[in-house]
Amino acid sequence: MQLYNTLSAEERARLIDEAGQERLTLSFYAYAKIENPKKFRDDLFIAWNALDALGRIYVAHEGINAQMSVPAENFEAFRDTLEVYDFMKGIRLSVAVEQDNHSFLKLTIKVRNKIVADGLNDETFDVTNKGIHLKAQQFNDMLADPNTIVVDFRNHYESEVGHFEGAITPDVENFRESLPIVNEQLQDFKEDKNLLMYCTGGIRCEKASAYFKHQGFKNVYQLEGGIIEYTRQIKEKNIKSKFIGKNFVFDHRLGERITDDIIAQCHQCGKPCDNHTNCANDACHLLFIQCDECKAVMENTCSTECHEIIHLPQEEQVARRKGLQVGNKVFRKGKSEALKFKNSGDLSTQTLAKAKPETTDIRQKIKVKKVLIGKGEHYYSKSKIGQFLIENKELSVGDKVLISGPTTGEQEFTIKEIFANGASTEIAKVGDQVTFELPFRVRLSDKLYKIL
Repeated sequence: MQLYNTLSAEERARLIDEAGQERLTLSFYAYAKIENPKKFRDDLFIAWNALDALGRIYVAHEGINAQMSVPAENFEAFRDTLEVYDFMKGIRLSVAVEQDNHSFLKLTIKVRNKIVADGLNDETFDVTNKGIHLKAQQFNDMLADPNTIVVDFRNHYESEVGHFEGAITPDVENFRESLPIVNEQLQDFKEDKNLLMYCTGGIRCEKASAYFKHQGFKNVYQLEGGIIEYTRQIKEKNIKSKFIGKNFVFDHRLGERITDDIIAQCHQCGKPCDNHTNCANDACHLLFIQCDECKAVMENTCSTECHEIIHLPQEEQVARRKGLQVGNKVFRKGKSEALKFKNSGDLSTQTLAKAKPETTDIRQKIKVKKVLIGKGEHYYSKSKIGQFLIENKELSVGDKVLISGPTTGEQEFTIKEIFANGASTEIAKVGDQVTFELPFRVRLSDKLYKIL
């Protein structure tokens, strides 16, 4: 029986586009005693694969932590698969503020020692003795109390683009680093201060609140459902947001806008910007903030060195990567001497610019109707000419197309001239290798769509 992915991310993206169905990005977690995580994992994979549910899920003896993309029409059926388990009956599913059908392109369920790497020995304290959960308005009220200390339990690159007013934002690479740092920093406030904590979806605070109560903190509170649930509540009940900026998320989107305040800077030029990206050099993949202007000049690279590397022949790039750890380390990076305007640690909520308003209601978004017709086969770094293999339908002079990729983004333009298999033509057919001039550089991972 199939218990693993059989489609590549590219193939899955194509099927999603062709289906044209609305998908929901959501997250949930639950701490519970799971006797056989491997069997639990396999049962979930079988049930969710049948519903075309995708995502990144961790299961362990202590519970489950999931970020997922589910077809909207299968949402209730997906919920039913959770209700089978007593510890997930009625579980809150936090639906993303902004939707992207490509937020996840594979169903990956991994068995881990813990569902969040916290570095704690759970045998030394009562993990069920958690802090008091606060809803959005209660959280805002406590923030206004001068006797409150609020702590952000996310990483430096998350808090840099958005955080709550007055929050302590530890300069850390991961969750387990923040616990001893915060504990030491707040030693003098255990008895008389309200310790208020928050994270993206609430799961980190579930363990952190119990840890800090064990450390002797008397008044421990946490934001119920994290920033994601807070945002849902303030929008639904018209509550003023005390969170400023963007909420970083660990999927293809890399962020959800909560307010139109931009409080971060492009790491290369200092211009107000809060759009994260990954360096286009496959031997780097550094996570950093880059504005559109620097993206065009630096071609989505983080440094002059990486910019030079991406223009080398592909064979030489592969040779240079040999022996290096790359790929899944994307979110574990975020600092480099090349990033001149990187900020972390003690952050302000000063608004540097306002983001252009966007429609975030998924039922009001008008998506470009398109069909995937080909994929990148080669690129010419200097002349801005792309080569694509036509795999579906035809491409004609005058067609409006969209080229999409993790580095290129989404670029639209009209075809003015086509060369198929080396000869000029008006129409390219399935199986043809086509080249045409572009006003930008493309990469091998890019996809070619015809706009309908």
